[in-house]
Amino acid sequence: MRWVRRVAERLTISDVATYPRPGMDAPGMIGFTPDSKAVTWLHGADGGLVRSLWRIDIETGERSVIAGPGADAPMSREEELLRERTRMRELGVSAYSWASDSETPILMIPGPVVRVSVDGEPLRELDGTQGALTPTLSPDGTQLSFVRGGELHVIAVDGDGTATQFTSGAEDGLTHGLADYIAQEEFGQLRGHWWSKDGRIAYLRVDERHIAPYPIVHQGVEDVDVETHRYPFAGDANAEVSLWVVPVSGGEAVRQPLPDEDGYLVRVAWWPDGNDGQRLIAQWIDREQKRLRLIAVSADAPTTLIDELQEPWVNVGDDARGLDDGTFLWSSEATGYRHLSLQAPDGSAIRTLTEGEWIVDGVIGVDQERGRVVFTSTRGSPLERRVERVSLSGGKIETLSLPGGVHSASLSRDGKWLTMLDSSLSEPPSVSLVSADGSDPLLLHQSELAAQPLGLAPPELRTFSAADGTTLYGALYRPDDDGPHPLLVAVYGGPHAQTVLDAWGLTVDLRAQYLAQQGFLVLKLDNRGMAGRGLEFEAHLHRQMGTIEVDDQAAVVEQLAAEGLADIERVGVYGWSYGGYMTVMSMLRRPDLFKVGVAGAPVSDWDGYDTGYTERYMGTPQNNVEGYREGSLLAHADKLRGQLLLIHGGVDENVHFRHTARLITALVEADRDYDLLMFPAERHMPRDRAGLEYQERRVARHFERYL
Repeated sequence: MRWVRRVAERLTISDVATYPRPGMDAPGMIGFTPDSKAVTWLHGADGGLVRSLWRIDIETGERSVIAGPGADAPMSREEELLRERTRMRELGVSAYSWASDSETPILMIPGPVVRVSVDGEPLRELDGTQGALTPTLSPDGTQLSFVRGGELHVIAVDGDGTATQFTSGAEDGLTHGLADYIAQEEFGQLRGHWWSKDGRIAYLRVDERHIAPYPIVHQGVEDVDVETHRYPFAGDANAEVSLWVVPVSGGEAVRQPLPDEDGYLVRVAWWPDGNDGQRLIAQWIDREQKRLRLIAVSADAPTTLIDELQEPWVNVGDDARGLDDGTFLWSSEATGYRHLSLQAPDGSAIRTLTEGEWIVDGVIGVDQERGRVVFTSTRGSPLERRVERVSLSGGKIETLSLPGGVHSASLSRDGKWLTMLDSSLSEPPSVSLVSADGSDPLLLHQSELAAQPLGLAPPELRTFSAADGTTLYGALYRPDDDGPHPLLVAVYGGPHAQTVLDAWGLTVDLRAQYLAQQGFLVLKLDNRGMAGRGLEFEAHLHRQMGTIEVDDQAAVVEQLAAEGLADIERVGVYGWSYGGYMTVMSMLRRPDLFKVGVAGAPVSDWDGYDTGYTERYMGTPQNNVEGYREGSLLAHADKLRGQLLLIHGGVDENVHFRHTARLITALVEADRDYDLLMFPAERHMPRDRAGLEYQERRVARHFERYL
């Protein structure tokens, strides 16, 4: 269905504060049943945030609800923080999984109490799993592992509700079976234990007792509540993470050898060894994040399969896959662009599968029976994502998705089916079922937008030039009348993010659309250092965050003014997190240009952010003194000339409120005015409707008043 602009309609602040966005009610966690006979996904029946687990039979098209949201239950602090790691807003059924190696379909749904279904039977609560964190089915589905009280437990799916505890000694700052904060937040490793097919569990022992507790006081609630985090600040000590293996049938846990150096254990998996067994695989990067090792872990003789040195840093991927014959799929940015290769069991190269000045954005799956890899790529354009396929034997790449737009997919276990998720600036997300061998797609989901006449038009995608001539991509939201207009820059600016894409999410950025309807020209720009363009493009940030990004944003503002679109005397900027940092830094480095800003959860000094993220790009405060000083808002606070509104959550455990507090102190010392909007009970950004509406109203009012 094509979205048609209705200029008579106007967005309201209430619209801007509403989630999900129009057309963004597409199903999540799209997959297949183990027998590949049905599609499964999470979706709200009314298009809202409360989701159920659905089943769609491929042969008949029949749809049924496998699991509803379940009874409301208070969320534990641990569950709340795990949701923060994934920025999850959805409620109800938030996840599900199938036993990976069972002839009988066995389904598990996490929650306050884990629910299971064996062979299609009605879901039942699994007694003994109350308060379970990161529950995980064994490959054969007969047992379930989970963490409670910092200890690893295992319970039989068809047992009497008695869980066996496999570890001991947990205390404040010491856990078994959970990933540490840096692994979760900065490397995307949310789990801390992994089953083998022969009944062993590899698990992490995380010791953070040497890291000073960082207190976060809940000031906006009736009862006194203080939570503490062992937060590793840049340049300080990390958690001590070790890898252990325990046989579930009985026996002692054995510690596995890892490199004897300061570093990060970023991936763990069990892979086929080619002889009907499995081997434990780990990915390790050093503290400087320039060296990545893929290790076949063994208590007797660990073997390094891949040893890569990468400048200026290593980006950890999720593409590695162990194959049944002992070979494995690998991805690397050795050429400056992430590409796939097939490696022998000993790690030696067999063949390159993809190459060129574009990136493999992620592996969707491997169809081993037919010898094919399905992946997403930027081969058409950095603004698009294709679903593509290549043979493990090498050869021509096949494009499976439609031209243009952003596409992703899921692959059925038997390799015969794909669910294709498609969107573009002009088309909201839709889901289709496609035969992997090329049949006409069957539409499974299409957003109904007729009831949402909000007067939206897709932004205009543009190309601009950085000072060194590098092509930059931007998106413009235009008011209806002729320019020059007051300009607002909606900025992120930092690494590992891309904001300008041919995707529906850009069209339904309702804050940008609302501001355009109020007469502002709104710009989004992906400056040098951001994602989607390869490692060389990202590397401009190396050891100098807060410099090159401001230069690029300023250069494009000046280009828009030269075109007569923007009023150079009325320029504002806003953003959150790294974008909040960029908002303030833009006002400090170019006070002549950026006159008004709204900064949400800004990092004020990189010495107050975590090790894993900060040191990847900046090194440590000890070995990059000048870079940290120049990249600090505190060092430049006296340069503020414009009207700055700071917004921050009082219990933000990612960018602590301490960042804004330190910035306020520096502004006071420099005798510079500022405005503050604090949400005492919120974390990285407001989640409740009242808070969101209040925030959006304040943001709009700030720009209307001063521009």
